[in-house]
Amino acid sequence: MITLTKDDEPADLDGITHMSIGVSWDPTAGSSGGVLGKVRRKMGTDLDLIAIALQGSDPVRLAGLDSLDPLGNGALLHTGDNQTGRGEGDDETVTVEFGRIPPNITSVVFVASAFKRGSSFQKARNVSFKVYDATGGSTQQVADIWPSLMTSDNSCAIAKAFRVGSSWKLQVLNQTGKTKQGDELSLMRFAAGA
Repeated sequence: MITLTKDDEPADLDGITHMSIGVSWDPTAGSSGGVLGKVRRKMGTDLDLIAIALQGSDPVRLAGLDSLDPLGNGALLHTGDNQTGRGEGDDETVTVEFGRIPPNITSVVFVASAFKRGSSFQKARNVSFKVYDATGGSTQQVADIWPSLMTSDNSCAIAKAFRVGSSWKLQVLNQTGKTKQGDELSLMRFAAGA
């Protein structure tokens, strides 16, 4: 088991063959009450979890949005888009099987973003990123990362898994920034700079 915070050194992932990162949030109406607030709560809030595979500093594959298996071999899988934040547990999850990641992929950056126009971190509450050791078919939570509520940014680089020789390490980033909504290139530039 590994336990991580932003201030920790990168953790060795020795013995961890499968890892998952999930994001959960609760929808809110923001400052709106009354009928408008009820409508906004019913519509929910759309945050997106995206895993961006990098070859050096170049983004080469993206898991999330409309791409659920970008490597085509099940090594980087996204559970699909939750557009409301309703329900228990993680709303979106990405799972990595390290042994099947092609050798040209040097790192994977996990980003949560209010990607679609009109989406906002400010319209979500209780945003939480959970890291799981999913080795051997069981799932054990090893970290819980909470982004700041004091940001007007619309993206958060949660964590980065990266190769060191034949091994992998994981570093918590919890770094917020602005990306242009609806622009995948802006999102990829943000991930590459994290």
